[in-house]
Amino acid sequence: MDTVVTDPVVGLLLEGRYRLEERLARGGMSTVYAATDLRLDRTVAVKVMAEHLAHDPAFVDRFTREARATAMLSHVNVVSVSDQGSDQGLVFLVMELVRGRTLRDLLQARGRLTVGEAFAVLEPVLAGLTAAHRAGIAHRDVKPENVLISTDGQVKVADFGLARAVAGTGQTSHTGGVLIGTVAYLSPEQLERGRSDARSDVYAAGIMFYELLTGHPPYAGDSALAVAYQHVHHDVPAPSSEAPGVPWQVDELVARTTRRDPAARPLDAGAFLAELTDLRADLGLARVPVPTGRPADNPTQTLRPTNRPTAPRPRHPSAPGGAPRTEVLGGRVDRARGTTVLPGTGAGPTTAVGSARPGLPPRGPAARPGVPPHIRRRRARFALALVLLLAITIGAIGWWLGSGRWTDVPDLVGQDKDTAIGMLQEAGLDPAFGEEQFSETVAEGEVISADPAGGGEAIRGTDVEIVVSRGPERFTVSAEFTGQPADDVQAQLQQQFPQLTFQQTQETSEDVGAGNVIRFDPPAGTQLQAGASVTLVVSSGRAPVKVPNVVGQAPDAAQDTLEQLGFVVQRDTGRSAEVGTGQVMTVSPGPGDAQPYGSTVTITVSEGVPQVTVPDVVGKSEKDATAALKAVGLKASSTSFIAGDRVFQQSPKAGETVDQGSTVRILISFG
Repeated sequence: MDTVVTDPVVGLLLEGRYRLEERLARGGMSTVYAATDLRLDRTVAVKVMAEHLAHDPAFVDRFTREARATAMLSHVNVVSVSDQGSDQGLVFLVMELVRGRTLRDLLQARGRLTVGEAFAVLEPVLAGLTAAHRAGIAHRDVKPENVLISTDGQVKVADFGLARAVAGTGQTSHTGGVLIGTVAYLSPEQLERGRSDARSDVYAAGIMFYELLTGHPPYAGDSALAVAYQHVHHDVPAPSSEAPGVPWQVDELVARTTRRDPAARPLDAGAFLAELTDLRADLGLARVPVPTGRPADNPTQTLRPTNRPTAPRPRHPSAPGGAPRTEVLGGRVDRARGTTVLPGTGAGPTTAVGSARPGLPPRGPAARPGVPPHIRRRRARFALALVLLLAITIGAIGWWLGSGRWTDVPDLVGQDKDTAIGMLQEAGLDPAFGEEQFSETVAEGEVISADPAGGGEAIRGTDVEIVVSRGPERFTVSAEFTGQPADDVQAQLQQQFPQLTFQQTQETSEDVGAGNVIRFDPPAGTQLQAGASVTLVVSSGRAPVKVPNVVGQAPDAAQDTLEQLGFVVQRDTGRSAEVGTGQVMTVSPGPGDAQPYGSTVTITVSEGVPQVTVPDVVGKSEKDATAALKAVGLKASSTSFIAGDRVFQQSPKAGETVDQGSTVRILISFG
């Protein structure tokens, strides 16, 4: 009875959020599961690192760093990474789940593609790699297994597990003398020096372009070492030699992108994509849908998700129908992990060649008696090639340990960022970025300084930290602060821009209330240097208003005039000899006086002429009585009753109140 082996990880809940539902694919470095994101209620792919790697702190640290770098990418042609973590002893990465198949599956099912289909597949691949290269990330393992094609024909680049941030982290491209990658797609510089950058991805994409057009990679051999040898010493053949009908312009593009010298290739995937786009236009090549490989009799068939980990393939690179497998090139054998280990390209000495393992018979012309001559000749040629390769390797090591380890550090100050990266890579140095700084003298995007500085020498592979200018530092005060209370605005601005100084001045305003900001000087939106002073122009309210002359006007008319000017009007009454009854006799403050807007003005309305109290003039002489009455504004009318000179009687009587100007009759008699 067969025993069903279940995956113990299926069903686990990672970080209380991701429930692993189904194992999709398993490789030497990781396993991919379909999972449910319980927080967002969606299906995702979770890549779980292999247990033996999860216990390696260096590998986990690199895995975490590269996951973060990949998560920065946001492009329709890159499988997005949304989370990374560690839980229950599992180190994992959360990715977008793509349902469909890999480009490798498509090629195995279809063989070679038409020129139009090859363009349709390669263009989105290069678009995704362009986004990575623009972010300073090299993929380092571009191959059909890492290109996913969804059921609706969308192409995505996956598995940046071997990627490194070429400009951001400054990490070396090799790990402990072991170079990981698929030999069929590795560039010569990766095989010879263990170094890679964006141009290495261009090389791999060019090899993949060849494979799309012909149905197979350009090189095959009895061993991965034989394939590596051809990458280093041979030019990639023209695709038209295998697939008649491929235009010669396509042959030339494949040749340019797979030059053995990295400097002769396009600078990055963006440059490759630009050439591919121009070539499409030159050829007048019509756009065709991306082939999905769905069966013609069931075009709606749903395929399994294709988020697959990079893993060693069970077949040899030259095995019929087999895809190139991931190889480990270095100075040691890793039998426990079942990978192929080849000498000649790692950092350590070589002690084994080919399949020379304990218990196996030796290889070579004298391996067995009776070997046919042509077999012996072929083995002799292979042995000679191997000896030559070892001689070249030994010579390279000697050169490397001598002058070859050192390289001149280029002068990068004043160069733009991309040019500086290219110059460092040409010199065999690794660019690393320090924190960008503001500069009043160096334009934005150009290098301010480099460490080590240009003009000296450094060991190849050394990190050169370059500081890129952010341009002049400028600060801008927003116009949104106008109309707000000045003290609050100044407190906010001082907290937001500690590099600036702020002060206040007052100004009258017809529109902005007192205490609020009218405007800024310099005006809001002006780009200001550090240390600049900004003045808040604060409203002191409306300007003072002059009191108009409303004397002699009717009270209502006078009040209306004053209120239109913003005054508050109060009324009072009085008497006036000059102003008629019912008219304004005085205004206070007086006419022409400037008063604050909204202040109070009092108008006094006349109730007639003033009144006076009649003085007592009885007993006085006519002359004195007349003078006393005149002094208070009264008139005297005298009548003599009996000859005499004294006032005997007056009317009105003393103490009565009469209008000023009234006549008082006095009777003169003998006193």
